Amino acid sequence: MHTLVRFLIFLVIFCSFQQLQAQEAYQKRIRELKAQRELVVQQEKEALKAEITLIEARVNAGELTAAEAKALKEAAAERRALNIENRQAILDNEIALLERNRGEGIAMQDSLANWKESPSGREGHEEDDCALFGIDCDPWYWGWEKHWQYDRRTYSDLVIAFGFSNADVEGLSLEQSPYKLAGSRFFEIGWAWRTRVFENSNFLRFHYGFSFQFNGLKPEGNQYFVTEDGQTSLQEFALPLDKSKFRMDNLVVPVHFEIGPSRVRVSENRVRYSLNNQFRFGFGGYAGLNLGARQKLKYREDGDRKKDKLKGGYNTSDLIYGLSTYIGIDGVLLYFRYDLNPIFQDAEVEQNMLAFGLRLDI
Repeated sequence: MHTLVRFLIFLVIFCSFQQLQAQEAYQKRIRELKAQRELVVQQEKEALKAEITLIEARVNAGELTAAEAKALKEAAAERRALNIENRQAILDNEIALLERNRGEGIAMQDSLANWKESPSGREGHEEDDCALFGIDCDPWYWGWEKHWQYDRRTYSDLVIAFGFSNADVEGLSLEQSPYKLAGSRFFEIGWAWRTRVFENSNFLRFHYGFSFQFNGLKPEGNQYFVTEDGQTSLQEFALPLDKSKFRMDNLVVPVHFEIGPSRVRVSENRVRYSLNNQFRFGFGGYAGLNLGARQKLKYREDGDRKKDKLKGGYNTSDLIYGLSTYIGIDGVLLYFRYDLNPIFQDAEVEQNMLAFGLRLDI
């Protein structure tokens, strides 16, 4: 529970940081537009100068009379003056719109345009969509500014994984494992970023982030974990156990290479790659720290219900590292990982944690 609270605090801090970044992007966009406004006069004057030079060259070559050249120069000067007026008006309007709505208007117009492009309103899970437990977390929705990049190479997702965990025990097959196959489970939650590796292809992506892992093991029979003389092993409990569960919590940094096709959507102001209904395959590993281990025992003693929660002291590995892979369609993936570090340090019989289940990239 304490680990989950720490994660939620981190998530709040992270969202606040994202909001500050959005505000900075809004101010940066205003500065860029004002700088462009100053350049308009210089650009049009230079263009007019180049036109006049060409007209004079035609006069020297005998192609134009002095009267014709004067008329062309006046027309060019009038056109460039109108260009300055129109271009600055466009920039002034965009600056006014951004300042009045703090960037909301531009992002909303873009989002509504995407909505209309799709036959069903929105065409599935686009890369620019952002939803957390069904709640829209796009910055424009909450009044934050979001400056649309023409080509985004990095996207992010909330990652949730759950399923069955167990241990690869030296000398035993998985069927001979001393832990219940269906009763031992894991849960994982974290945040991941996905960056396109190549400039003009989204087939290969670099996937990285951080995750909290909660790995559970339920011993078979009436056994529980005991540490004696630096060795952690399963032993018979003195009373009939209603429940025996061991859990190890980790904070890890997963790193994967991901391959698979994607749909590209090109419009006048942006390029986006979508993984909607597309095959994905990722392979890589992870490394991190063991945050703690605990054991929960439930039993009856003299007719009374007893519940023991025993923390620490199980000689678990401090450093966590292993291999992982996933495969699936869109954000629904089959997921497998294997710890290369032993569960218990200096154990006579080495055991390695493994997990298999479902992963959701939201």
